[in-house]
Amino acid sequence: MSSLHVPKEINLEFGSVQKLGQIASDFGATHLFIVIDAFLTQSPLNYQDQLEQICRKHSLEITCFSDFRGEPTTEHLDEAISKINVCGADCIVAMGGGSSIDLAKAISVFAINRGITLDEIEQKRDLKRLPLIAIPTTAGTGSEATKVMVITDSKSNIKKNPGNPKLIPDVAILDPNLTMSLPKHFTVYTGLDALAHAMEAYVSTRATELSNHYALEAIKMVGEALPRVYDNGKDEEARKKMLLASCYAGIAFSNSSTNLAHATARPLGAHFHIPHGLSVALLLPFVIEFGLEAARERYANIAMALGVERSKNKEELAKDALMIVHRYNERFNIWNDGFKYIKPSEFEESIPTLVQDSLSGNGVLTNQIIPTDADVEKIYKQLLKKVSQYSVN
Repeated sequence: MSSLHVPKEINLEFGSVQKLGQIASDFGATHLFIVIDAFLTQSPLNYQDQLEQICRKHSLEITCFSDFRGEPTTEHLDEAISKINVCGADCIVAMGGGSSIDLAKAISVFAINRGITLDEIEQKRDLKRLPLIAIPTTAGTGSEATKVMVITDSKSNIKKNPGNPKLIPDVAILDPNLTMSLPKHFTVYTGLDALAHAMEAYVSTRATELSNHYALEAIKMVGEALPRVYDNGKDEEARKKMLLASCYAGIAFSNSSTNLAHATARPLGAHFHIPHGLSVALLLPFVIEFGLEAARERYANIAMALGVERSKNKEELAKDALMIVHRYNERFNIWNDGFKYIKPSEFEESIPTLVQDSLSGNGVLTNQIIPTDADVEKIYKQLLKKVSQYSVN
C-alpha cells in the first residue's frame, strides 16, 4: 500500500509570508510563539519586525524565541517551554532553517503534553500538539514538509530523531523572497542537500510510487535551478523553483527515507564541524558509486530527470547520474570547501570512529545494499583521497 503524509496547506508565492496573520487567525490563534533564527532578527533582514507588523494587522500577540544556535537541544526546548508557559501562546510558528523548524515541532508537542519523552513520540498514534506553521528561509532541509525532527539530548549528548506524521506542520509558507539573500556557498550546500534527499528517497528500499513522484520532480527542479541560482542569486524563478524542490524532496524522504549519504555525513559533520549540506555533498558521489549497480535503473531515471537524453542504455545513464554529481561538486567548489574543514592526517586517524558512528544507527538499513564496515571505510578513504588533491603545499 502506498500512502503519503504532507502538510495540510502549502503556500508558494513571492510575498506569501504576508498571509501569516490570516492563516493563524483561521486556526483561531490569538498569540503566536515564533521560533526564529537569531540572525534573522538582526539588520539588514529584520524579519522579526516584519512579522510583528503582519500580526498586528490581525490583532495577534507574538512572543519570539531565538535563544538557540546550531542544532536544537533539550535545553533549548526546556527554555522555550518555560517561556510559552508564561506567555500562553496558542500557535507555534517556525521561521528559519531546519533547526528552527525542528525546535518548533518539539515545542508544539511538549507545550501540551506534560511528561512525554522524545522516545515516546514515535509510537504515539494520537499525538496532540499546538497548531504549527513553518516558514523556511533556506532551500534544502525540507523540514516544513517532514514528519521527523532532530533534537539532541543535552544530558546524554545523544541525537534523537523521532518521527510521527503528526509532526508535519499544518501549513508551509514558501516565500522565495526570504531566500533571495542567501550567500552563494550556503545556497549550494542546502541545494545539494535537497538533491541528496530526493535521490536517496528515490533509491531507498522504502520508496513508494507516491514518494517517487515527488523525488523525481525535486531532482528535475534542482537540476534546472541550482546552476542558475549559483550563477545569479537574484534569479527569482530559480529561487522559487529551488524552494519548491526542497519541499518536494522533504515530502519524498519523509515518506520514504534517506540512507547511506546522510548516515555517513552526520558523523563527518559532527567530528569536523562541517555544515550539514556540505558534508552530504562531499560523500554523495562515493555513496552513489557504491550503490550504482544495485540501483542501476533508478540512477538511470535520475540521470534523465537531470536532463540526460533517453537514447543511452541504462548502464550509461546510471553512470551519467554519478558524473553529474561529480561535476556539481567541481563547479560549486565543494572539494575546495571540504578541504577547509578536513585535514588529511586528522581525517585518516578518525576513519575507524566515523565508520562505527555511521553504522550505529538505522540510516543504512534502507540502502539497496547494506554496507559493511569495509564498504563504509572505502567510501571515507575515497573522500580522503579526493580532498587530499586540494591540499595547499
